[in-house]
Amino acid sequence: MQGLAKGGFAGMGALSMPLLALAIDPVRAAAILLPILIVQDVVGVWAFRRTFDGRVLAWMLPGAVIGIALGYGFAALVSPSAVLATVGLISILFGGWRLWTERHGMPVASRSPGWVGTLFGVASGITSQIAHAGQPPFQLWVLPRQLPRDVLVGTTALYFCAVNWLKVPAYIGLGQFTRANLLTSAALLPVAIATTFGGVWLVQRVSAKRFYTLIYVLMIVVGVKLVWDGVV
Repeated sequence: MQGLAKGGFAGMGALSMPLLALAIDPVRAAAILLPILIVQDVVGVWAFRRTFDGRVLAWMLPGAVIGIALGYGFAALVSPSAVLATVGLISILFGGWRLWTERHGMPVASRSPGWVGTLFGVASGITSQIAHAGQPPFQLWVLPRQLPRDVLVGTTALYFCAVNWLKVPAYIGLGQFTRANLLTSAALLPVAIATTFGGVWLVQRVSAKRFYTLIYVLMIVVGVKLVWDGVV
């Protein structure tokens, strides 16, 4: 899923974590995905390293640090079933939000002050730490600023590259960078790279709108299953 996302189906990446959480502990699933995300970030950062908005990063990243710390504390203190239910809830909200924006468009909002961006950074850090799903809070604050395309892409790439590296100490603290987990990440990385090319091929041949709709509906279905498993 991460490979297809990098290949053109950008919304698919958020499905990877919920699907893995169906099979294994959600914290372990997130830890396995993190090294893959870090490697994949390299391409985006290199390509758009000269086009980014430093003010957006300056306001949002401090909030993301706080959010990551809160997400770490949540995962460290609560039971695995509570983390599972939280991942499911985030999946449902993400899928529902994306379906709503596809039908109605991104909410139009005035450019809010920088400190509001810090609050959205906190929200993005929390959802990213728990489920690698930090995009919605990030987009809700950044998109109304109407950045030029390359600046938006570059800012997004740099922000999530930084966020992913900031999550590394948290997962070390949770004891999740075990030999088994890192070997699993290494085994999945070639698949992620191969599916990146698959995503490029698919995006040229498949109706993106229908494909995205299917993915977001699947996110909601998987999210409901995770919440059920976490609560029951």
